[in-house]
Amino acid sequence: MLLLAWLASLAGTLGSLFFSEVMLLQPCVLCWYQRIAMFPLVLVLGIGLYREDGGSFLYGLGLAALGWAVAGYHFLLYSGWIPEHLQPCSKGLSCADVDLRVAGFLTIPLMSLFAFTVIVGLLVAARHPGVKA
Repeated sequence: MLLLAWLASLAGTLGSLFFSEVMLLQPCVLCWYQRIAMFPLVLVLGIGLYREDGGSFLYGLGLAALGWAVAGYHFLLYSGWIPEHLQPCSKGLSCADVDLRVAGFLTIPLMSLFAFTVIVGLLVAARHPGVKA
């Protein structure tokens, strides 16, 4: 399960970098906070896999849970469930703007929330010794 969580964090990191560096989409403040949680997961989980450290899921779980909370807030703000005047993006790019829709409905906040949900789920499953990947 740790390997799958690492692969999900790697995909999330590469996807984020693709959107900003290749597609030239500027990340908003909430996107940066999510990156702060996602990018280190690649290293933390990767080193945990390499060293066969069964406890590394705990370090990753803290980062992933933090990222999940920010991604959830961002998705709710983006979807209109949270009023725009409560957004932390007061200057520059708005956190509630529509920049990209993949397949007509997948937005960047939704993809981020999905990635963090998968990672949290896999790390929780990795904690239980009876679960095999």
